[in-house]
Amino acid sequence: MSRKEKFYLTTAIAYTSRKPHIGNTYEIVLADAIARFKRMEGYDVYFLTGTDEHGQKIEEYAKSSGKSPKEYVDEVSGEVKRIWNIMGSSHDKFIRTTDADHEKAVAKIFRRLYEQGDIYKSEYEGNYCVPCESFFTETQLVDGCCPDCGRAVKKTKEEAYFFRMSKYQDRLMEHIEKNPDFIVPESRKREMVNNFLKPGLQDLCVSRTSFKWGIPVDFDDKHVIYVWIDALSNYITALGYEPDKKTELYNKNWPADVHIIGKDILRFHTIYWPIILMALGEELPKQIFGHPWLLSGSDKMSKSKGNVMYADDLAELFSVDAVRYYLLSEMPYGSDGNISFENMIVKFNADLANTIGNLVSRTAAMTEKYFGGTVLTAKAETELDRDLIEVAEKALSDYKKAMDEYKTADAIEAILTLARRSNKYIDETMPWALAKDENKKEELSKVLRLLLVSIEAIGNMLLPIMPESAEKIIKICGGKEKELSEIDLSTLSSVTVCPGEVLFARLDEAKKMAEIEEFYKKDEPKEREDLITIDEFAKTKLVAAKVESAEKLEGSDKLLRLMLNDGKGVRQVVSGIAKNYTPEELVGKTVVLVENLKPAKLRGAESCGMILAADVKGGCKVLFLDGVEAGAEIH
Repeated sequence: MSRKEKFYLTTAIAYTSRKPHIGNTYEIVLADAIARFKRMEGYDVYFLTGTDEHGQKIEEYAKSSGKSPKEYVDEVSGEVKRIWNIMGSSHDKFIRTTDADHEKAVAKIFRRLYEQGDIYKSEYEGNYCVPCESFFTETQLVDGCCPDCGRAVKKTKEEAYFFRMSKYQDRLMEHIEKNPDFIVPESRKREMVNNFLKPGLQDLCVSRTSFKWGIPVDFDDKHVIYVWIDALSNYITALGYEPDKKTELYNKNWPADVHIIGKDILRFHTIYWPIILMALGEELPKQIFGHPWLLSGSDKMSKSKGNVMYADDLAELFSVDAVRYYLLSEMPYGSDGNISFENMIVKFNADLANTIGNLVSRTAAMTEKYFGGTVLTAKAETELDRDLIEVAEKALSDYKKAMDEYKTADAIEAILTLARRSNKYIDETMPWALAKDENKKEELSKVLRLLLVSIEAIGNMLLPIMPESAEKIIKICGGKEKELSEIDLSTLSSVTVCPGEVLFARLDEAKKMAEIEEFYKKDEPKEREDLITIDEFAKTKLVAAKVESAEKLEGSDKLLRLMLNDGKGVRQVVSGIAKNYTPEELVGKTVVLVENLKPAKLRGAESCGMILAADVKGGCKVLFLDGVEAGAEIH
């Protein structure tokens, strides 16, 4: 393969409604592992990710948070980028749909589609789901709710522009039939064909007038361009595409080799997006991979369900590489995966500490102990030697095939197979026994050298999965980072190890769970020391009291003498409200009286109670209860 062969992959752009949880983060880790693997295969990789920042939902979130939509998306997009960087994403570009060049290109795309008759104006009446930003017919609803998220829908009627989906339906079906790997896995393809294409496509609403946070239709400013043309076009606008010009970057990288997306947005990427491209006269992406969900227990993660985990928290608790390893090893190719703290601890100990970490530390320690860290050239001689090399070669072959098919769990299993076989090889050859016999020094050197070449292969295969730890493994065994085609398991030249820190210290489950519990306590609101119980509050007796008369207290600018009818009689209360109220303003008003307060003397006048007022800038505001009878108890 030429080193110049390109590979363009994208993630779905993250919606800037809220901070992404670990289920959202799985996608960037998966795409990053694929990008790193393809670079190791010698491809010229271009890796795109970013944020989707327009729409009604964001407009509403911004309003409720007291921010402008731009301020709101700047904040959330920054958080998405921060988490992507924490997780080691090696993307080449991070696009935002509020980028000026993207907005300009999308407006031109909309105009082009309108001018050629693929977009027309009409009126929409239907059921709209705000969170999903999708319209549904009555028959598509499930128990009257959105079929995708289960939330209530709104009856909506408004003028809108529509895209002629049905015009391109047959062309899309033909393309899918001629390109069996266009949609993967196979189960996702069947779902799209049987549930959406075969029943027939309806024209798609592509503009809105009921909100303003979007890219304006430049020839009809009542309308903003709806999410699908806006967000989906990012895959080409990021390369500098406009309908009337194509950049060198676009010509080099388009069509995309793969769109990595969640199965919940498959319809938009496998039906809407290809049809938009057909209408523009552009090539379709080579492949769309709809990955499964990462579940918490048996549920998809949701803030409302209280089962959300965040990548930055998990990275702090377990390390970035441990989180990446878990995500990529736990998620099956075609079915949903699961995450829990207990499962993470078990997998960390079994795979990383006991299998890979143990192999590296044992081998490096024995090489240091028996040869001062350097072993000389050697070659496989025995049946055990040749078996280890065969297992390593098969592991490398299986790993390549699995990664090419985006089956990261299978690729990791190939790595573990080699690590387990290498550990077994140690037990079979017993280097500690060979070291006792001076005549077997050469055999001991060969055993350790074979182990080190196996570990070098393991380290290189782990580079896309857990980059930092893989680099350490390769360094410890005296190896080099290589393109996969350069890994030669028969080359056993001399090498010097660099033993260092323990790679994966085994976790004590009870201690780790206690640490996790303590970690999350820091985010819990601390209990206030001044809190009282309901019984303590009940001791305070509040009643409505009518102001019978009021006058300034002699010798004070702040105090008023109030005579209050509490329903049982009249009592005197002295209150510091003279700077905010005149006596005339208060007479006849009903106030809240603390009826069971001990009497006190203020400027020589007895005060039998206290009235309630709120502190405000520049003074106070008395709480009035007009229309309430004197003596009414307040609870």
